[in-house]
Amino acid sequence: MKKYFIELLVLVVCTFLFAYFGEHKEKERANFVLRIGVECDYEPNNWEERTPTDSNVPISNHEGYYAEGYDIQIAKIVAEKIGAALEVKKIAWNNLISSLQKGEIDAIFSGMLDTKERKRAISFTETYEDSKTEYAVIVNTSTPYVMAEKLTDFKGAKFTAQRSTNLYAAISQLPGAVALPAVDTVADMLIAVTTGRADASILNLDTARSYEVTYKNIKVIRFPKDKGFNVGFNGICAGLRKNDSSLIYRINEALNTIPKSERRKIMEQTISRLMSSSQ
Repeated sequence: MKKYFIELLVLVVCTFLFAYFGEHKEKERANFVLRIGVECDYEPNNWEERTPTDSNVPISNHEGYYAEGYDIQIAKIVAEKIGAALEVKKIAWNNLISSLQKGEIDAIFSGMLDTKERKRAISFTETYEDSKTEYAVIVNTSTPYVMAEKLTDFKGAKFTAQRSTNLYAAISQLPGAVALPAVDTVADMLIAVTTGRADASILNLDTARSYEVTYKNIKVIRFPKDKGFNVGFNGICAGLRKNDSSLIYRINEALNTIPKSERRKIMEQTISRLMSSSQ
């Protein structure tokens, strides 16, 4: 009888503890907010809008604006998979890594490439953009460089690109090109090219194509396979702090549930929304 009583007591205690910690875990998950940093200025990966829609997300530190883009759609899926609410903060490109390191955000979802230099400062998830990153050149259509077909055709061309990016570093791969001072944002870069202050710039191919539709006096020049820029990274990933191995694991698990076909569909839908909004 005594043995039976002890076994029953142990069962009751275990049941209580299981229920308590289960409830505690659910509350913890419900209160978990995934705070992401986004530049909101790199179409089609991320941009900002003034009107709320079914697909965009409010920007918590920029009242009245909403974040949209491929990065945002992937982050929404990740947040849902890991049981977190999603908070988007607009942060200048040059400040994204420092904001992450200071604990102001939990992750960077901003079209960021996992370059060797950045890997020394932060950790990265697996890639979440399905298409291979490919660089293209955008040129002002009033320049002779509009006829360029290979990297060596830009001798004397004045190039600019966004500061602290591989895009600016890639100018060195253009023999004879002139590197102008870097600019702070993609918007500044586009202004420089469209106004003629620069002849050309370098962009991710998908991004360049989206801007070619918006800006009528720029042309995108794509290079044949193995004849273009040499890029030293895996692709676009989410950036996290070095010691956040648990969160990296959870985000990778979530990313692994998104098939390549679904990722392509998300990008196609994102570009479609972007094209519709720019008309």
